[in-house]
Amino acid sequence: MERYDITLGLFGLVILLTAWIPMAFRRLPLSLPIFCIAIGALVGHTILNPVAHLASFDSRLLIERMTEFTVIVALMGAGLKIDRPVGLRSWALTWRLLGIAMPLGIAVMAAGASWILGLGAASAVLLAACLAPTDPVLASDVQVGPPQTGTEDEVRFALTSEAGLNDGLSFPFVYLAIAIALASDQPDWFAHWLLFDVLWRLLAGVVMGWIIGKVLGFATFRLPKGAALVRTGDGFVALGVTCLAYSLTELVHGYGFVAVFVAALSFRTVERHHEFHKELHDFSEQIERLLMMVLLVCFGAAVSIGQFIAELDWRVVAFALFVLAIARPVTGWMSLPSTLPKGERAAIAIFGIRGLGSIYYLAFATGMARFEEAGVMWSAVALIVLISIVTHGLTVTPAMRWLDRRRRIVGKTMRVKS
Repeated sequence: MERYDITLGLFGLVILLTAWIPMAFRRLPLSLPIFCIAIGALVGHTILNPVAHLASFDSRLLIERMTEFTVIVALMGAGLKIDRPVGLRSWALTWRLLGIAMPLGIAVMAAGASWILGLGAASAVLLAACLAPTDPVLASDVQVGPPQTGTEDEVRFALTSEAGLNDGLSFPFVYLAIAIALASDQPDWFAHWLLFDVLWRLLAGVVMGWIIGKVLGFATFRLPKGAALVRTGDGFVALGVTCLAYSLTELVHGYGFVAVFVAALSFRTVERHHEFHKELHDFSEQIERLLMMVLLVCFGAAVSIGQFIAELDWRVVAFALFVLAIARPVTGWMSLPSTLPKGERAAIAIFGIRGLGSIYYLAFATGMARFEEAGVMWSAVALIVLISIVTHGLTVTPAMRWLDRRRRIVGKTMRVKS
């Protein structure tokens, strides 16, 4: 009973800090996730530690479900805040990041995992796929602002839209690793992977998300005034859309992550400029921030007692630096057009934050098949997430402020010349 009371009290403290920390330290280059991990590390070795049993691989399913729910809530929030209609030209940077940078990055990271960590094919592909998605949960400082606020420059838009889609688009590569691991039991594994895990699951995710978003958007904005959901003014409608889109898509074996983000985009097309979108986004953001804080406090506590990084050695450190300093920046830079200003091109290439999505994918895959060196992969993912949160958290705010100032100066210069 005492442990429950302590846990409840710690949860209450986390909720208060969710609201207070961003206001108290908004002028400092410190992100909320850094504080969460620091709090978790502080309680990790005390009697206040409520997560000692979560820091083991025996809790894989619980870790998977917690991170899964947090990610889908974040995907809905990311989709709702994007004002720009979907298009080939308007989303050109996004398509480059998804179609060039992501598969190229997976190939580079898989080669690095094999060379540096000595992993076999299945484990190397899995580790690379887990590290491919940029995180919509932890990337709030480099995302566009709330709906209709006008804060949608190319850098913020590219990173927001990329984070919204690459969580789902990494799934085929995760399933590829699983198929390789189970290849001895499935002689036709490649055909099954290509037709089902790639084509069908992606198609189902896009189609289901688009239909569900349209139908629920119609129910929200276009039904007679007495029945329209918009009259409730309740932001938790966003949570209903999230859960419905995810569950229905998963039931037809589609990618729920893709469906949730597409549903948010589709939902906005029904009535793009309605003020209710802001209420939906604000509710999603509050739930997302609370879940993120709880999970990162747990993550910090788990890392502090050493079980997630039990197999940490120089190879894991070298691989982490390779991923964050070479693989993502280089592939991101190569995928972007040379016409983009160098500062913006560098920001998009560098600020691909790794986070809860990587943890989810590893927990999911290791429950589907047996992978060699699972402990090494957990240590690598945990270290990369930790380094990404700290380094990107310290640098992203000054970098984005510098880009904003530079953009304003360029804009004033162009107006004067005209």
